Amino acid sequence: MTEPQTLTKLIALYMLNKVDYPLSQAQIYEFTLEKGYADYFTLNQALFELTEDGFVESSKTHSTTILSLTDKGRDTLTFFGNRISEGIKNDINAYFEEHRMEIANAMSVMTNYYRTSSGDYVAELTAREKSVDILNIRLNMPSEESARIVCDNWREKSSDVYAFLIEQLL
Repeated sequence: MTEPQTLTKLIALYMLNKVDYPLSQAQIYEFTLEKGYADYFTLNQALFELTEDGFVESSKTHSTTILSLTDKGRDTLTFFGNRISEGIKNDINAYFEEHRMEIANAMSVMTNYYRTSSGDYVAELTAREKSVDILNIRLNMPSEESARIVCDNWREKSSDVYAFLIEQLL
């Protein structure tokens, strides 16, 4: 039997390997905690170690931590993936099937904002299709609040903005 910390890491690697786009940390937490495969602290430590050891890449936006599998993580999963039971693999596959659209939509629209050296803020807005960026916009904003509002509205309006730009430019 695989020790809990190792199994938790393998579950995270398996989940990241099942999709061709990054997953949010919250999506991995949702599945793993909901199914009872790990407690919060074990999962948190496992994801931290996977990132620190180079098996997973992590990036943060203003509201989301995004995780993606590295080649090192993929290789590790190839060697040790057989330590994940078929029952757990089936649960992961069922989770992705059930939440496929929700997960893809969450990862197709990305936002972030940050403060510049001049004191303004930049809102970064991205629309993705699978793992390819189809639109990247950076907007200088006068305040953190306006940058946050732009980022929050991007989720609802990104399709309309993209369609407008394509119509105007073509």
